[in-house]
Amino acid sequence: MNEVQLEVAKAYPNDSGRGIARLDPDTLLHLKLSPGDIIEIEGGDTTAAKVWRADRQDWNTDTVRIDGFTRQNADVGIGERVEIRKAEAEKADKLVLAPPEEASVQFGSDAAGMVKRQILKRPVVERDIVPVMSSTNHPFMRSPGQAIPLIAVETDPDGVCLITEDTEVELREEPISGFEKTGGGITYEDIGGLQNEIQRVREMVELPMKHPQIFQKLGIEPPQGVLLHGPPGTGKTLLAKAVANETSASFFSIAGPEIISKYYGESEQQLREIFEDAAEEAPSIIFIDELDSIAPKREDVTGEVERRVVAQLLTMMDGLEARGQVIVIAATNRVDSVDPALRRPGRFDREIEIGVPDEEGRTEILQIHTRGMPLSDDVNLPGLSNDTHGFVGADIESLTKEAAMKALRRYLPEIDLDEESIPPSLIDRMIVKREDFRGALNEVEPSAMREVLVELPKVSWDDVGGLEDAKSQVKESIEWPLSSPEKFDRMGIDPPSGVLLYGPPGTGKTLMAKAVANETNANFISVRGPQLLSKWVGESEKAIRQTFRKARQVSPTVIFFDELDSLAPGRSQDVGSNVSERVVNQLLTELDGLEDKGDVMVIGATNRPDMIDPALIRSGRFDRLVMIGQPDDEGREQILKIHTDDTPLAPDVSLRELAEMTDGYVGSDLESIAREAAIEALREDDEADEVEMRHFRKSMESVRATITEDLLDYYEQMEREFKGGSSAPQRQTGGRIGFQ
Repeated sequence: MNEVQLEVAKAYPNDSGRGIARLDPDTLLHLKLSPGDIIEIEGGDTTAAKVWRADRQDWNTDTVRIDGFTRQNADVGIGERVEIRKAEAEKADKLVLAPPEEASVQFGSDAAGMVKRQILKRPVVERDIVPVMSSTNHPFMRSPGQAIPLIAVETDPDGVCLITEDTEVELREEPISGFEKTGGGITYEDIGGLQNEIQRVREMVELPMKHPQIFQKLGIEPPQGVLLHGPPGTGKTLLAKAVANETSASFFSIAGPEIISKYYGESEQQLREIFEDAAEEAPSIIFIDELDSIAPKREDVTGEVERRVVAQLLTMMDGLEARGQVIVIAATNRVDSVDPALRRPGRFDREIEIGVPDEEGRTEILQIHTRGMPLSDDVNLPGLSNDTHGFVGADIESLTKEAAMKALRRYLPEIDLDEESIPPSLIDRMIVKREDFRGALNEVEPSAMREVLVELPKVSWDDVGGLEDAKSQVKESIEWPLSSPEKFDRMGIDPPSGVLLYGPPGTGKTLMAKAVANETNANFISVRGPQLLSKWVGESEKAIRQTFRKARQVSPTVIFFDELDSLAPGRSQDVGSNVSERVVNQLLTELDGLEDKGDVMVIGATNRPDMIDPALIRSGRFDRLVMIGQPDDEGREQILKIHTDDTPLAPDVSLRELAEMTDGYVGSDLESIAREAAIEALREDDEADEVEMRHFRKSMESVRATITEDLLDYYEQMEREFKGGSSAPQRQTGGRIGFQ
C-alpha cells in the first residue's frame, strides 16, 4: 500500500475547521490521489481528511497542512511526522455527535439538519472532533467564526465514513466524558503573521514538554521562562493561549493586579499557591499577563507590596526545588519597567519581541478575521494590507468589525427591528463590499498612532505647482527609500536620513511635505515646533524621544518638523533658558544616534535657515538641503491653474499673461490673487457666474508680492553658503550675530 511520511504544518487561515489536508502535486501523484479524495492520517491516532492541492510556496517541502482539529484527531503537533495513505471511505449510515465534557449546549429544532448540511461530504472517524461553525441563525451560539467542537461518538460502519445525504445524523445533548481531547479554544491557525515568533515559542515550550530527553542528552536545562513584549494589540496573550491549547498542558493564568492584596503576605501566598498547583499538574504553563504591574523595578516603587511580590516571584522562578515541567510565559508592553532581576537567564531566559506585523502578516490576519464574512469579489485583502501600515492585529480586527458594521448600515432600512425574526432571504443577501472597507479605513487608525495621528488633507503631487527641481529632489530622498529600497541596496549606499526644505514663506514647503506623506502611503507624524517645548526640565526631550519611538513602531513613517528654526535654534544664540539647547541635543542623537532609525524619514521646513543649529545640517542628519524658491513663469501658470481649477473663468482670462505679470509672487500669493479675483467679481455683481481678466488685474492691486530684493539676496546667499559647504552662515540677522 502506498504511503508517505510528511511533516505537519499549520493550515491556511481559510481552511480552519473544514477538514482539509493540503498536499503538494508530487505527493498527490505518488499516492495516486486527485483533489477531493479522502486520505487517512496516522499520528498518535488515525483520522481522515479531504485532500486539496497546496499553494505553490509549499511545493516540494514534504509537508502536509492540517488545522488544529485534524491535528488533535491525529494526536500530533506542528513539526511532527505523520503517515498518509489513500483511504477507502464507505458511506456512513449513521453518525452520533455529542458535545465534549465542559460544554453544555441546547440544540434547537433543526440543529441536526443544520449540522448535517455543514459536514456533508466530509470524512469522519469514530472519536473524531467534528468542528461545526456557529452562524447567525444557529441553534447554539458561540462567537461567530468560532467552531464548536462536537465529538463523533459512534459511526456506522466503523473506519473512515463519508457523510452523505442519506446519513442519519443524531445529536445528543449530554456531554461525553472520557474523551480527553476536546477541541475549541485558540489554535495556531488563529494567529496571523507571527511565523517566526510562534516557531521560537514552540521550541521553548513544546519541545521540553514533549521530548525532555533531548535536553537531557545535551546536558542542559530546558528554558524556564519566556517574556513576550511588544506594542499593545500585537497578539502576546493570544499566542500564550494558543501554546497552552496546542501543547495540551495545564494552563494557569495570572492577571497581574488580581494578586495584589492589602493584607501582609497574602499576595505572595497567592503566587506560591499558583506555582504549587502548577507543579502538581505538570506539564503546565503559568501565564502572567501585564507583568509590569506586579513586577515593576523595585527601586522605583514606593509600595512595600510590589517589592515583596517581585522578591517572591524571583524565588519561585529559580529558588524552587527543581521546577520540573512548569514553564512561565509573561507578557508586557512596557518591558523597560520590569524589574531587571527577572530578565536574567534562569528566569525569563528568552525575550521575544512581538512586533507590528509586516504586509504578509497583515494579509494573513485579515484572512483570519474575515473567515466567517460574506465578502464580495471586489474585496482585495493583499491590497488592503498594503494600505494598513503600522496596524497591529487588534487594529485589523477592529477594521473588519467596522467594515461589517458599515455593510449592516446599508441593510438597516430594510430591517424591521420590531419583528422577532429577520427574514432569512435578507440575511443571505448581506455582503461586505470593498467600499465598506474603504470607509472603515477612514475611521480606524493604528493604535500606536492614536496620540500623534494627524488627519492628512488629501494632497497629491498634482496639487504642487511648479518646483519641478525641488519635487524631484524630495522624491529621490523620501519616496525612493520607502517604495524601492532595493535601488539603494544595489548601489551599496544608505538613503539620506533627512531633508530640509528652506525658502521664502508661502512657497509650498508644508504643502510638499503633505504631498510626500500621501504619495508614499506612509504614516505621517507632524511635529509643530513650539508644541513640544515645555517649561518642565526633560519634558521637551521626552516628547521628541517618544515621537521617534512611535514612528519606529509604525514604520514606514515620515516625521515632519514644521518651523524647525523655533525648535532647534543655534545653541549659542539661546540666552536664558537652555530648553532649546537640550532639544537640539536630543534631536541630534535621534537623527544619527546609536539606535537604528528603521524606516523613518525626517523632513524639516524653515524660512530662517541661518538660525538653525549648524550641527543639524551636516551630512548624516538633514543631509539634503532643498531650496524651494520663487516659482518661474511656467510654475506660476501651473499654480494659477491649480487654484482656478473650480473657478468659472471668462474666455478673456489668460493665465499665461497673469503668470508673466506676477514676478516675485509665490504660491500663497497666487492663491490669494485667485480668491480675491473671484470675490471682486461677486462684489460687482451678486449673480456673477464667471471671473474676468479685469477682476484679476484689480485683485493684483490688493495682494502684494512676498519676494522683495532683500529677501531674494538673503536666500541666494543662503543657497550659495549651503552649497559651498561653509560651516555656518556668517551674517548678521535681525540683530543676532552669526557665528562660525
